[in-house]
Amino acid sequence: MFLFYVFWEVMLLPMYFLIGIWGGARKEYAAIKFFLYTLAGSVLMLLAIIGLYYNGPAVAGPGGGHTFNLLKMAEWGRAGGYDSAPLVMGLNFARVAWVGLFIGFAVKIPMFPFHTWLPDAHVEAPTPISVILAGVLLKMGIYGILRMNFAILPGATRWASTAMAVFGTINIVYAAFVCLAQKDLKRMIAYSSVSHMGFCLLGMASFTQQGIDGAVLNLWTHGLISPMLFLIVGVIYDRAHHRNIEGFGGLAQQVPEYAGLLGLAFFASLGLPGLCGFVSEFTVFLGSLPVFLTLTIISATSVIITAAYYLWAIQRMMLGKLNPAYQTLADVNWRERFTLYPLGVLIIIFGFYPSAIFTLIEGSVRNLLAGLA
Repeated sequence: MFLFYVFWEVMLLPMYFLIGIWGGARKEYAAIKFFLYTLAGSVLMLLAIIGLYYNGPAVAGPGGGHTFNLLKMAEWGRAGGYDSAPLVMGLNFARVAWVGLFIGFAVKIPMFPFHTWLPDAHVEAPTPISVILAGVLLKMGIYGILRMNFAILPGATRWASTAMAVFGTINIVYAAFVCLAQKDLKRMIAYSSVSHMGFCLLGMASFTQQGIDGAVLNLWTHGLISPMLFLIVGVIYDRAHHRNIEGFGGLAQQVPEYAGLLGLAFFASLGLPGLCGFVSEFTVFLGSLPVFLTLTIISATSVIITAAYYLWAIQRMMLGKLNPAYQTLADVNWRERFTLYPLGVLIIIFGFYPSAIFTLIEGSVRNLLAGLA
């Protein structure tokens, strides 16, 4: 656990410099905001980790002391060891530690109301850094919750399940409406990431095999779709030097290959059947519907809002009369094809063959659920 925390913190430094040095006009603001938000969450994580260490299982032998071994801590937690720890300011220790860990991970997801660093970081970051941020860093929060909160503090996880589902639903619906209001293409895609990570929270909170399978699969599918979306933005920004959705128009006539790739990425993100985004969202809904009927129905309505903002963006950018300013716009080149086509192919493959991922994860998820029973 201590090693996990060390590398969790080390992960912040390169991203801070990559945004702060090579970012856009407000790069310093975005980098410092990113760093402060994640560092504040990390402080709570550190306090929770220290508390878990001192209230955890003792190590046998002449040295005595305690352990950071995650497997031993998980065994201790499943046996109710942390539930019998001394109170913290009159509050149950396991629940206090759970909240501390959860907030640290929630900042990274990012979960409402800790999400505001993400759009700024994405908008100011150069395209490759946005790809890393969306494809890798956002997944760490969900992984941490499953690895720490669920495995080590199962009792507190059951106590917090409804709150987790509520926050997941807020993420999904609120961010979808915010996307609808955006005029900057990159900011719209950044908020769509906030919305899609809410599906992971809802699925995990259900404590069903399908719900957590869908949440973990969503990490994989979002890790394919979101980088493709940010690469799509980078392609048009390199040529037009702006990202204003309403500033384009009729581009499909001039750059048909680019329009096709943009359409594929947009349809995958809005959950079109046959593409991988649909499978993960549908599996989450299957798992969470029997447990959180109302919240799942509310979350499912966001699919309509998601379709609305993506299709509206396609209409304004690609359809209609060609904007005369882009009559000489170049279509995608081989360097861009080399990055976009592999992602597009994987999005289609896992849309039809999700069992390649399910086969890998279902055993681990089953073991995790056994500890929550």
